[in-house]
Amino acid sequence: MQLHPHTDSPTPTRATRGRRAGRRAGRLAGAAAALALAIGLGPLTSPGAHAADNPYERGPAPTTSGIEALRGPYAVSQTSVSSLSVTGFGGGTIYYPTSTSDGTFGAVAISPGYTAYESSIAWLGPRLASQGFVVFTIDTLTTLDQPESRGRQLLAALDHLTQRSSVRGRVDASRLGVMGHSMGGGGSLEAAKSRPALQAAIPLTPWNLDKTWPEVTTPTLIFGADGDTIAPVASHAEPFYSSLSSSLDRGYLELNSATHFTPNSSHTTIAKYSVSWLKRFIDNDPRYEQFLCPLPRPGLTIEEYRGNCPHGS
Repeated sequence: MQLHPHTDSPTPTRATRGRRAGRRAGRLAGAAAALALAIGLGPLTSPGAHAADNPYERGPAPTTSGIEALRGPYAVSQTSVSSLSVTGFGGGTIYYPTSTSDGTFGAVAISPGYTAYESSIAWLGPRLASQGFVVFTIDTLTTLDQPESRGRQLLAALDHLTQRSSVRGRVDASRLGVMGHSMGGGGSLEAAKSRPALQAAIPLTPWNLDKTWPEVTTPTLIFGADGDTIAPVASHAEPFYSSLSSSLDRGYLELNSATHFTPNSSHTTIAKYSVSWLKRFIDNDPRYEQFLCPLPRPGLTIEEYRGNCPHGS
């Protein structure tokens, strides 16, 4: 594998004026939290308490142990969505925080890969939802659907979630993201290209015949695996990452001692950095910047990490 620079120059990205204002408010919230600590007020400690300066902030002040835990601070409920009751995708399961005291939550739809079912990515549902998101793990129309189709299905799932689902009142339709494994990961790139309003994209060991993604303006974190022989990082995850605009908030995390199918089982590193990325960009929450900047260093589960730092969005 060739050596690559580990830092891109930070440049503000895609936001509309309204989104920029929201993110500026998020940075002010971070400064206010630091001031509170300095004068002895202490951090927030309950899911129901969030900073007025950032209306999207959810949950207590984050810690490493908290975002690595199997479950976060929110109790989670779930509801099944039959394929017979939807159009454009194959149904699935919605996981959501049980509490309504914090108002609405950001949401993410997650697609499985080629020949796989929703069960292959189901572990992410309760794990992410317990951190303060509504999560829709889906089945695709057929197990053989290609990335472009999976991208359309992710968007159809988000539309169902926000417009017709039984939990639509719990979702902030302006704060949405996509994830996916393998061809579903390639599909998450397709979805982000098609819908620039998405706030975050996380492809997991992604596969796609299209290797260049300069059109993507959604903050994107790509996971590769050093032992992937189905979507080798040299021909998939790495060129996908490198083709993203250098002005985009982007990250590339290559998992150490991992395979193409590592994202199909509970994995602390995948969960930790997925939570951090979703919190940082869907919730505009600067409290999670600490887990992304400075750039994570190689270690037992991380082969390498590249990205821009600090983040401009």
